[in-house]
Amino acid sequence: MSIPGEQPNPYAQPPANPYGNVPPQPAGGQPPGQQSGQAPNPYAYPPTPGGMQPGQQGQQAGPGQVPAGYPGQVPGGYGPGAPAPGAPAAGGKGRGPLWAVGGAVVASAVWAGVLFATGGFGDDDPKPELGGYAFTGNLCKITEYAPIEAAGFTKEASSSTRENPQANGTEDEALDSMDCNTDFEPSGSSSGYSSTWLATSARLHRKTDPTAEFGPQYRAYKNQKSSSYSYKVNEVVGIGDEAYLVTQVDKDGKDEGKYVILGIRDGWMTYQTSWSNYTSSTSSTTPPDSAKVAEMLKESAKATMERLQKKAE
Repeated sequence: MSIPGEQPNPYAQPPANPYGNVPPQPAGGQPPGQQSGQAPNPYAYPPTPGGMQPGQQGQQAGPGQVPAGYPGQVPGGYGPGAPAPGAPAAGGKGRGPLWAVGGAVVASAVWAGVLFATGGFGDDDPKPELGGYAFTGNLCKITEYAPIEAAGFTKEASSSTRENPQANGTEDEALDSMDCNTDFEPSGSSSGYSSTWLATSARLHRKTDPTAEFGPQYRAYKNQKSSSYSYKVNEVVGIGDEAYLVTQVDKDGKDEGKYVILGIRDGWMTYQTSWSNYTSSTSSTTPPDSAKVAEMLKESAKATMERLQKKAE
């Protein structure tokens, strides 16, 4: 019983949220207000035993009423456009739609802010810093071999089954890949077995900045070792934005230039040249040590990179 002039009880059961859960279906299987043959509300919770909604305790919701105690239920009077406590659920015109529109506007504003902050609209996407480097389908044609030849090595002749040097390249909107493999043999060698291999590669990163991952991939060689060898890694100055020299060292400490890698990053272009050399104990040739190989690789890389830039001219 209410006393005339008494204010509505603010703790009374809140009015139905027009966008909340639909009440449980009655025994007839048809939700209140739903016409026969009408598709059920796809956003409603499925009916539970006894007609109880999740979180409802000992009280069944009446038609058009949100069950009490539902987790996450917003009390009446909260949120943009929500009806005041005690006001009829179907009261003021457009009350429910205003609540929905207000929430949608807030959500849209928050999402737009996230997109602007993260560059989701694409205006702030980083541009590739290629420094004038361009793709070539045959990296071997511009690879500088003079320092290797000056050290007493000549290219092996091509055969009917194998081309030397061998080049391949793939042009792609995200990453251009260029590779060249060349086999050498000591000049004038007449006895013993020797195998020398030079591999060069260039990558034009058009979508992703390689800076963060470039150094770690070469410094990781410090942790790679076996029972017979390990690696030492040194930074190289004076070529590109950053460069690393990786040298294989025998277990006894000998550094004979068997395997040397030079990795260079210049903007979003990465370049690598690798030297592998094996000389048998019966060979009459003395292979260059790691220091000599490092100088050969740096000279070759500088000249090759300059030619790769001129491809864009």
